[in-house]
Amino acid sequence: MTDITTIIVVAVVVIVVAVLAVVAATMLRRRRSAELRDQFGPEYERTVRDADDPRDAEKELAQRRKRHDALTLRSLDPQERDGYRRRWQQVQEGFVDDPSRAVHDADALVADVMAARGYPAEDVDRREEDLSVAYPVVTQRYREARAISREHSAGRAGTEDLRHAVTSYRALIGALLDDGDGTGSGGRPENDGRHRQGGPDQDTRRETTA
Repeated sequence: MTDITTIIVVAVVVIVVAVLAVVAATMLRRRRSAELRDQFGPEYERTVRDADDPRDAEKELAQRRKRHDALTLRSLDPQERDGYRRRWQQVQEGFVDDPSRAVHDADALVADVMAARGYPAEDVDRREEDLSVAYPVVTQRYREARAISREHSAGRAGTEDLRHAVTSYRALIGALLDDGDGTGSGGRPENDGRHRQGGPDQDTRRETTA
């Protein structure tokens, strides 16, 4: 084999290897994107939409998942779960007399349940990120509830908005309490549908973990 032939063969091999590497990297990136999209659902779309580069968004979501996997989470025992459900019932009943206070208490209950489950709940933004890994759908509702609370503080949200906020909090609290329950209750707190007249809407869906 002449020197020219050898050079040509080596060049072809290098090109083929490079093409295969690019194809493999592309397939790996697409598979990772599909996995993140499947796990995070609406949270994936939101994060990609808000990012300058979709790859940065996917990197952020992957970091969230890694951080979440490092948490030591626990299921609540029946006594704890019942106690939090009673607190939630008090939030619902208190809505009639003081909707603003009910929203505040609902947010505090979310933080307490998360802390009991093992989430670092002090940082509100961190709460959203951690929750989005396992509860991407109700995390969107949690954001809505927080946004309504801020609007109310600024005088731009009324009672119906606060009602929606409490219902959104309910979806997240139900999911957190029902995790590991195995009772088939769908994450619904006790006395579902038996709230005082004028209380927040009870009809919510259970968030399923990814």
